[in-house]
Amino acid sequence: MTRKSNIFWILTSLMLCVGARSRLRTDFYSKTCPTLFSIVRKEVRMAIKNEARMAASLLRLHFHDCFVNGCDASLLLDGKDGEKFAFPNLNSARGFEVIDSIKEAVENACSSVVSCADILAIAARDSVFLSGGPSWKVLLGRRDGLVANQTGANILLPSPFESLDRIIAKFADVGLNLTDVVALSGGHTIGLSRCALFSHRLSNFSGTGAPDSSLDSRVVPRLQAACPTDSDGNNTVPLDINSRDSFDSHYFENLAKGRGILQSDQVLFSSELAISTTRDIVRLYASDPTAFSNDFANSMIKMGNIKTLTGSSGEVRGNCRVVNS
Repeated sequence: MTRKSNIFWILTSLMLCVGARSRLRTDFYSKTCPTLFSIVRKEVRMAIKNEARMAASLLRLHFHDCFVNGCDASLLLDGKDGEKFAFPNLNSARGFEVIDSIKEAVENACSSVVSCADILAIAARDSVFLSGGPSWKVLLGRRDGLVANQTGANILLPSPFESLDRIIAKFADVGLNLTDVVALSGGHTIGLSRCALFSHRLSNFSGTGAPDSSLDSRVVPRLQAACPTDSDGNNTVPLDINSRDSFDSHYFENLAKGRGILQSDQVLFSSELAISTTRDIVRLYASDPTAFSNDFANSMIKMGNIKTLTGSSGEVRGNCRVVNS
């Protein structure tokens, strides 16, 4: 292939990518479902009022959906081969019933118009905003995928046990950079973690070894009390020990003090690789909450553009749990 041909195909590919993104727009449902935003906001508000933790759960659903197959609501599909039963989501991903309630309310107002993928994106934004975090204009027009990808979910989703280089690589695979890595990790400023995901940091597997040296020794007794060695690992603790239900920058202050609960959080500050990649961003967000809020909003918009289905691709599911018959 000649150099001119190479340039032609590169430009064509870029135009196709821009075209796919341009079909997402903030006013996509302005005529077909003008009350969409108020319906979703009302349902999310009620869900968080019933359980504050639900804000983090709904945010996480959007994140875990977009990293596998793109933002196509494939995570919501039922079935033994579904993504919700992959290891990173099993007994962990939650909030499906809330999405069902939102979908039902939306369908009652605008039947067969709004995709489940767009509902996830709006619910994630509203969850952050209603928890005291930033808001942003959600780009809409996604279509729902027809298949789940359990194998992909097992491979592609960042793990709480992973090293920083692997986390960076997984973000890069979906077009997200270092700023996105740190900003989106800041979503852990709300929500809880099961002990099973971090108890290895409290001692070795025999229960007698020294805790992870990157973990502030002053918080170890509290975590050990919450996660006794004879428990099943399903006890929970706040990911942000300062303000579990408020979307703020305390998460980054915790990392700078060695108080990140998950290994995958603390490596953003304490690992050797962090010195040349993510540590300065953590410090920026710890000292400048506005910078965090702005970057988080931008990164959420960017993440919401991952491999979206638009136009005639996919479908608009009537039930988020199953493809249309």
